[in-house]
Amino acid sequence: MVRAGEGGSLIEEFAKGVVAVGWHELGQWQAANMAELRDQLAKVYPDQKSGAWQNAASVLWRFVHTLKVGDAIVTFDRQRREYWLGEITGDYRYEPGKVPEHPHIRSVKWAGRVSRDLLKVDSRNSLGSTLTLFVVSDETLQDLKTAATSKTTVEAPGGLTDKKEQLDQSNRDVEEASRELIEDRILQLDPYDMQELIAAVLRAMGYRTRVSPPGSDRGVDVLASPDGLGLQEPRIKVEVKHRPNTAIGSQDVRSFIGSLRTGDRALYVSTGGFSKEAKYEAERANHPITLIDLADLAGLVTDYYEQFDSTGRALIPLKKIYRPAD
Repeated sequence: MVRAGEGGSLIEEFAKGVVAVGWHELGQWQAANMAELRDQLAKVYPDQKSGAWQNAASVLWRFVHTLKVGDAIVTFDRQRREYWLGEITGDYRYEPGKVPEHPHIRSVKWAGRVSRDLLKVDSRNSLGSTLTLFVVSDETLQDLKTAATSKTTVEAPGGLTDKKEQLDQSNRDVEEASRELIEDRILQLDPYDMQELIAAVLRAMGYRTRVSPPGSDRGVDVLASPDGLGLQEPRIKVEVKHRPNTAIGSQDVRSFIGSLRTGDRALYVSTGGFSKEAKYEAERANHPITLIDLADLAGLVTDYYEQFDSTGRALIPLKKIYRPAD
């Protein structure tokens, strides 16, 4: 798949028998490898983030060195909601002026068009990527070819019911992928920022918090209560262990429980999880204590993110994406 510019703006140019990618200010580049190309892009586009340089280098390198004559090619006409199917017919060439600000060119022969509405839900989802260039799966390509031939929607025997099930599964897949990315972002925090994140979650739940400064915390990393001073109940004491590859054992949990007093509630947060013995220790404790692992924490972040203050949002920047519910 090669995108026809931002929002499909280059589709009329692509209709002339080409696909093209941009970064025109780079000129006719030469690089021995992708890393060298990335460094060239960094010099030409110094205001871009490092991730943008890497993405651009990947697209340009694959456009020049990975795509081959005879490969199947797909692009999308956004206005008409049609996918165009074709074949690459020419080697890479640098031709400024043929496609505005997209001088990196390959010739193609377009063979057919397919309405997006005729594709399976899984195919539509896989083709929805905003990447400039990406590989289309064999299953999706076959769906495109079948739809182009039959001009009818290819559905499983269940019809509309199966389509809704596919959409439900797709939504679950997106939620799972998002949760994993949030967990990745949490793991990037340093130990003190992790304490701040826990405090942000508790504030979003309606508590006031105090975070212990770096150094000795005497067993309490975060204190939460209605008044923020711990004078009013519920008084929540939090221990935070940011050790992604180390599960907390029973002795650590037992020691924390031993520091609790009458009226205390407790949270033990461990990004490395807990041993079976640690969980048993928490279950039989005389004080209410909840163990929170990485998956639990990611769930709390998404559940309460709408109520996060600016401090919490700065630690884990997220944005809301709307998808059809049914």
